[in-house]
Amino acid sequence: MLPDLSSVSPMAALLGAAVGLVLGLTGAGGGIFAVPALVFGLGWGVPQAGPVALLAVGASAAVGSVQGLRAGLVRYRAAMLMAGIGVGVAPLGTWMAHRLPEHWLVGLFAVAMLIVATRMYRASRSGTVKATGNEALANCPALPPCRLDPATGRLHWTRRVAGTLGTIGAVSGFASGLLGVGGGFVIVPALRRFTDITVHGVVATSLFVIALISAGTVANAWWHGMHPGAQGWMFVAGAVAGMLLGRALAPRLAASKLQQLFSMLMAAVALGMFVKAFVA
Repeated sequence: MLPDLSSVSPMAALLGAAVGLVLGLTGAGGGIFAVPALVFGLGWGVPQAGPVALLAVGASAAVGSVQGLRAGLVRYRAAMLMAGIGVGVAPLGTWMAHRLPEHWLVGLFAVAMLIVATRMYRASRSGTVKATGNEALANCPALPPCRLDPATGRLHWTRRVAGTLGTIGAVSGFASGLLGVGGGFVIVPALRRFTDITVHGVVATSLFVIALISAGTVANAWWHGMHPGAQGWMFVAGAVAGMLLGRALAPRLAASKLQQLFSMLMAAVALGMFVKAFVA
């Protein structure tokens, strides 16, 4: 259960807005800033910050996915499969998060941040930044295992396709429960590597999956006594507002420069978490 957060501080809203802004500008992977914002900005522990960060990321992802839903870009069957398995696996990550020593949990989160930062920076240098949302994407192989049917424009479902997408959902769900992240840093590169879905479709589907997994994971945490409190709700509201602003600004800003800036910021935060975990 979270500590008593009845005292309201504008800092929570400002931190949430900053996280939402980064999420809107950089895509799904930007949500990985949520836990460090709560840990360094409000002094929470990672196990306590995780569910609230996930609530903020999930709410922001839901808002950000509306555009994809309206445009028909979301791959519903794939999203439901990944989200269903992810929600089922997420409690395992939550269970482990409450049993790992705090410094190991912080260290794991720092490793995840360094992976995302490296991918983001490499994508910005290689010109693979997407046009809207600016998510760092891996190059898609010529013949991915999950391919669209040219006749229908839909995924050609096989056991291999279902197994691949299910594995992506499981890894994303475990990361959500363990680290309090939406899992976009897993879903987006994986979909780009293993499917030939368009960039816009990948991002829209990823945001939809993040929203669903986050909702299931937060509901489980709520059932077990997690309540965000006043500061937590202000953080969530700020994140949603920041997401709206980030999505509006993203098309007007240089994508590659943003990627490089945020990847360096993410690496710096990760190093700070390493210091917090093993030195401080």
